[in-house]
Amino acid sequence: MRTVFHPALDDIPLHQVMNALGSPVRLAVVNALLDGEVHQGSEFDFGVAQSTLSHHVKILREAGLVQNDPEGTRCLLSLRAVELEDRFPGFVELLRVMKAAG
Repeated sequence: MRTVFHPALDDIPLHQVMNALGSPVRLAVVNALLDGEVHQGSEFDFGVAQSTLSHHVKILREAGLVQNDPEGTRCLLSLRAVELEDRFPGFVELLRVMKAAG
């Protein structure tokens, strides 16, 4: 099974995290994960091709926002909420407020 690199959040500056959220598709992925559930990448339907969605997930993963765990033929995706909150206090709550504001 292929291993996926997840950077340590201590190595990631805030501007990289914010840049990753600059795309409406990536922000929609993060919003979908805010409830704390784990999703398969294929469950998302944001009107983009699967290859494009994979690219967006890679950017989110490299920015430290999501955990991407291959499981057989599936890829499970979750928000690194606890780690993000430890690194950037108040950040996850800000994401929730932004989601609620629409």
